[in-house]
Amino acid sequence: MGARDTVIEEYTAQLQACMYQYSRAIYRSIKDLIDPYVAPELHLEYRRAVLEECEQTMERLAKDPLYFAKPDRALFQDIRRYFPITAQAEVAWTVKEGVAAAVAFIEEQIESGVLDGGVARCRATTRKGKPCQRTPLPERDYCPSHQHLERSKVAA
Repeated sequence: MGARDTVIEEYTAQLQACMYQYSRAIYRSIKDLIDPYVAPELHLEYRRAVLEECEQTMERLAKDPLYFAKPDRALFQDIRRYFPITAQAEVAWTVKEGVAAAVAFIEEQIESGVLDGGVARCRATTRKGKPCQRTPLPERDYCPSHQHLERSKVAA
């Protein structure tokens, strides 16, 4: 199980690096729309806050993709106060598209089996050839329905 944990940690690191790129892309697209009529030191503070919110949203999406409902809406709600009302429609669209791309990437990773959403999954396949979606027994690789596969592996 030690080697398996190392592989999972490597995939998680790669995923977080990809998510970092998504957060930066969103930030780069909207940074120039931040309210230009505030004091210069406040403007810099707004930029930092927007960047931090983008990064936090992508980090949460990477760590817990299955239980983060409407991440685009959450991000927009967190950053909308830093933009003038005239730019909010463009910011909302940019956030929606950027987060949708990140969510599509996460879903692709989950479907390909590279990422399991942080939840352990049984290593067996169903009769239809799809991965079993059940949670394995504690400290085991297989769920109760497929535990016989682990015994035969140990006996062999």
